[in-house]
Amino acid sequence: MSSLLSSFMRFSRINGDSRVAPFVVVLLVVTALASFCNLLMPADSVFYVSTYTITLLGKYLCYAMLALAVDVIWGYCGILSLGHGAFFALGGYAMGMYLMRQIGDRGVYGNPELPDFMVFLNWSELPWFWQGMDQFWVAMLMVLMVPGLLAYLFGWLAFRSRVTGVYLSIMTQALTYALLLSFFRNEMGFGGNNGLTDFKDILGFDLQSDNTRVSLFIITALLLCGLLVLSKKIMQTRFGKVIVAIRDGESRARFIGYRTENYKVWLFVYSAMIAGIAGALYVPQVGIINPGEFSPINSIEIVIWVAVGGRGTLVGAIIGAILVNYAKTKFTAIMPDGWLFALGAMFVLVTLYLPKGLMGLVAQLKDQQLKGEALKSNKVADNSPNEKTEEGHA
Repeated sequence: MSSLLSSFMRFSRINGDSRVAPFVVVLLVVTALASFCNLLMPADSVFYVSTYTITLLGKYLCYAMLALAVDVIWGYCGILSLGHGAFFALGGYAMGMYLMRQIGDRGVYGNPELPDFMVFLNWSELPWFWQGMDQFWVAMLMVLMVPGLLAYLFGWLAFRSRVTGVYLSIMTQALTYALLLSFFRNEMGFGGNNGLTDFKDILGFDLQSDNTRVSLFIITALLLCGLLVLSKKIMQTRFGKVIVAIRDGESRARFIGYRTENYKVWLFVYSAMIAGIAGALYVPQVGIINPGEFSPINSIEIVIWVAVGGRGTLVGAIIGAILVNYAKTKFTAIMPDGWLFALGAMFVLVTLYLPKGLMGLVAQLKDQQLKGEALKSNKVADNSPNEKTEEGHA
């Protein structure tokens, strides 16, 4: 085990980032310990971790995955997307449709084919876009395809038209708001204002069971680690280096022959798919998906998470998402009417005093430490000849 860990750490250093491997190891260890303390510790033990805490941690990890998706496109390509909440919600709705089909005749109205809200609205048959959603593999395909296809169409139109900066951010926010208004309508067939809820099981496993909750938590942690390593690896390839070059000077990259719009489109699609996966994992753990997830405010919050952790670092975005959402949980309990002000103050302070986020602060402290050590070594080197000379004279 120790040799495997050392090999993994050495591989990470060779590939240019020593932060990914330690973070992955810590995350996996914490996940294993939390799962162990939930399933094997007695409820009256001081080490017991409640199922509520496990669900809360799973939700934080889904948000961390969403922050990772935004950091990929914003931190490395300079595209500030205020619409990633839409991709997150679309992935969640795809999973929600599958879970609704699994209810069968256990719903309030006992209809084996139609979800309860369709029976309530006097629908006589299942819409065509719900067909096949009772199959898990079809639902998982939609989790990837729907956000990916929307991102491809939007990116192809926007990037080929060379829309950049604040104009692109406004367009992504408008896209999210349009989807919000659409999904609020009952005619869309997604539950309207109430959304999709009252889920029973997934792949035959009871969603209220502690074992299922822990399993979802572990799967979320493993996928987050996998996507983190994959994203870092992509950014170290030639494709990733071109992406960074586009961020630092798109006109220069275009001048030397790169079709920058193609690179941006495919990175946008990859980022949207990560957000869709995060949404799909979020829904069975939280137990509901509604149009509120499309809210533009949610997409702005994601940007705050990334800014707090440090854009362009991947690990920082994940840490920022976990810390901000933990603080949000605490603030809503302490000051339910004022937590938004606390969140806004946090963002302002980070922007003013930590422009590179928490990871930038850590890097700055390390640089100061190295400079201090170098200064001390120089002083020792300067004093050594004097000491020898004094000894010779003596």
